Amino acid sequence: MPDARPIGVFDSGVGGLTVLREMVRRTPTESTIYLGDNARAPYGTRSDDQVLEFSTESLDRLVEYDVKAIVIACNTSTAVAIESLRRRYPLPIIGVIRPGASAAALATRNGRIGVIATPATVRSHAYQRAIHDERPEVEVREHPTPTLVP
Repeated sequence: MPDARPIGVFDSGVGGLTVLREMVRRTPTESTIYLGDNARAPYGTRSDDQVLEFSTESLDRLVEYDVKAIVIACNTSTAVAIESLRRRYPLPIIGVIRPGASAAALATRNGRIGVIATPATVRSHAYQRAIHDERPEVEVREHPTPTLVP
């Protein structure tokens, strides 16, 4: 029998609704719960400790709904906190950086990729690492944009 529990989707605000929309389009029979932490958004200019704290609190909340998996639709939370969150929770946790990095690595024709992201995401170099996992020869330039997320 299929697992009817919902999939939790978390973002620091409303940007993750685009991820949720694509999930619903691709898996229309799945139930989802969206948690957007609008009260503390944006996460991108916060310290790594704050990002981890806020992300943990949000995932604790989703786990209360007995979700079967969690999608972190926040680049900053994925970059800073996903590994700690995976160690804490015994369920699949999927971030958004690897899919984006893979798409960029496949798409570049000149071997150069620019990453515009929040300061915390750039500080982590998560995109650079993920892109280099796929294509080590690609030049990755990261630029922090504190006002990217209002």
